[in-house]
Amino acid sequence: MQKLISKDSLMDDRWTILKVATGPEILQAVPGKNLIVPLKFWKQFSEELLDYAGDVAIWLDSDEQAEQIGERLHELPLIALNFPVFSDGRSYSNARELRQRYAYKGEIRAIGDVLRDQLYYMSRCGFDSFDLRQDQDSELCLQAFNDFKTGYQATIAEPVPLFRRR
Repeated sequence: MQKLISKDSLMDDRWTILKVATGPEILQAVPGKNLIVPLKFWKQFSEELLDYAGDVAIWLDSDEQAEQIGERLHELPLIALNFPVFSDGRSYSNARELRQRYAYKGEIRAIGDVLRDQLYYMSRCGFDSFDLRQDQDSELCLQAFNDFKTGYQATIAEPVPLFRRR
């Protein structure tokens, strides 16, 4: 099991990301595991997923929006937001939308090209777990949450801007 950062600590990952999915027959290959499936797979095979023995969560690519999940948003225990490359920041907006607009209370996980330099900012946008890129040292990455003492602007983590906190 791969280690991930969740709530500022290292933990074992109980989820399996199903990146390549051709059809519902793939579910027999991973019986009873907790799966994170692509949004398109989740929408196309929602009936088959209802009968699946493990928990099911979805992941959104950076070009997909939180509103595409629809009415079942709050049934999901986890939503993973993909960073295909370090420089693609659209998933930051999705995390903020999930927390502010949709009041999503479940886990929001960063997956993909997730680097130490991003962790502090991701946590301020509403992410609570981080599946680091393979070359990242997870122990060093834990220190990223202490890089800054405070931020100027309002965020999910601190809704009151600095000038109002004085």
